[in-house]
Amino acid sequence: MIVKQTRHVLIPSLTTFIMLSSILLGKADSIFLLFLSGAMLTGVMIFFAESSSRSLLLQSVSLAFFHWSSQLNWTQIIYFILIIMETRNTRNLKYTLSLAFAYSMLYTVIRLSYLPWDRYNLLVSVYDLVSLVLIVLGMRYLVTTEIERKRLLRRNQFLASHDPLTGFLNYDGYVSAVNELVETKKSPFVLILLDFQDFKSLNKESIRGGNEILTRISLIIRTYFPSAFAISRYAGDRFAMVIPDTDGSLGQAQDILESGKLGYEVTYSTARFPRESTTSHDIIMLAEDRLFQKKRMLWLKREEEMFRSEKLKIVGELAAGMAHEIRNPLTTLKGFIHLSKSQSYNIGPWVDIITNEITRMNELTAEFLQFSKPHLGNIRPEPISHCVERARNLTESQVTSRGHSISMENVSDSVMVEMERDKIVQVLINLVRNAIEAMEQPGHIHIQVHQTNSMVTIDVSDTGKGIPEDLLPKIFDPFYTTKEEGTGLGLSICHKIIQDHNGTLTVKSMESEGSVFTITLPVLTEGA
Repeated sequence: MIVKQTRHVLIPSLTTFIMLSSILLGKADSIFLLFLSGAMLTGVMIFFAESSSRSLLLQSVSLAFFHWSSQLNWTQIIYFILIIMETRNTRNLKYTLSLAFAYSMLYTVIRLSYLPWDRYNLLVSVYDLVSLVLIVLGMRYLVTTEIERKRLLRRNQFLASHDPLTGFLNYDGYVSAVNELVETKKSPFVLILLDFQDFKSLNKESIRGGNEILTRISLIIRTYFPSAFAISRYAGDRFAMVIPDTDGSLGQAQDILESGKLGYEVTYSTARFPRESTTSHDIIMLAEDRLFQKKRMLWLKREEEMFRSEKLKIVGELAAGMAHEIRNPLTTLKGFIHLSKSQSYNIGPWVDIITNEITRMNELTAEFLQFSKPHLGNIRPEPISHCVERARNLTESQVTSRGHSISMENVSDSVMVEMERDKIVQVLINLVRNAIEAMEQPGHIHIQVHQTNSMVTIDVSDTGKGIPEDLLPKIFDPFYTTKEEGTGLGLSICHKIIQDHNGTLTVKSMESEGSVFTITLPVLTEGA
């Protein structure tokens, strides 16, 4: 714009002023040639394209002709302007100096054509030559600096509004683009938000791999949505697109997103302007809310599928464990029956063994049924101290008969827990019996109860051999046991009972030092 105004307005104005000055000062030898040269220079400036070789030649000739016709040194300013205009877009210093020197020599030759060749004029010519070159270099430096400043400014503005990895708009750029489209009301559009669900699982190996995936996704989006008003990557694996809302455009976009053509699982939401909202804030919030609801429903569906899969896995493990435990006594019974039938073998001496195996199956079945009970029975507020004292009283004789000792700290009757008392007592008895069996030498069992805020904690500790660290994660699994005899359901049942009371059962153990089983239950608060 400035260049055009310079060629069409400034130079013609200067030409007119110099012509009038030359006439008033009586410098021009021929007014006709003066007007002719002025018209030529003005015509070249207006009608010929800049920076072409033809234009450069014509403007040099017309300027020299005008300078010679006016016989005024004031034309020097036009030389300056033309040099700056011709060199403003080039970084070639050699070209700039050559052009400046050529124009300077042209100016000097024309100037000396109407002035005497004395020492003064020759020195002035040298001065004009040097000053013209220096001024041109100075102006070129200023112009180049300004160009570089604007380039850096544009670069910074681009970086401030774009994602450096994909080249798409970032969040600020995306919001600005939506604001501009809404304010200008250029045309109806559809805002589409994309969330690539499986990106995080694909990006476990390295950041570099994740960046490669994002770059690939951006290329695919560009390919399938070339007419988008704006595309943004604004939050990790989330993208936004603004596409024209024309006939069928939304349906085509949905077909692409749902067909798997992008190569990755994607959840998306849409919002249409101005059909569904008329402000940029509302259109963005509408799309974000819809995306959130879709992701929430997808998460719930996945959780449900995972829960169902986990339940089936647990049922399978329980069934396998139950089958294994029942198969052993059945094998024994089958062996005795086979001997009795085929060889008339007297199995009388082994009746006790057979009876014990049947009893074992009966106990196993009873414990399994107890483990699978879905609900608690008689739940009511009870002092936790009564449960602890009852468990100690019921196990004290067994503890002392094995040469061990048991102690318990005094517990306040004010600590109330909503529970089925017999179930909690059963858990405590089971933990004490486990402690007895864990101590091969005379040892000590200690029961400690303390309240922390809204929870009560019961610690059952022993001085036994402890549990190896690699076995700790398995001890609550059904049918897992380290005992020669036992179903492996005891701790599993305890764990389930505590869970049914909205509590937790955990264990800490050190080999050769002992174990601590910790029960945590919610305390019944006043007014509850």
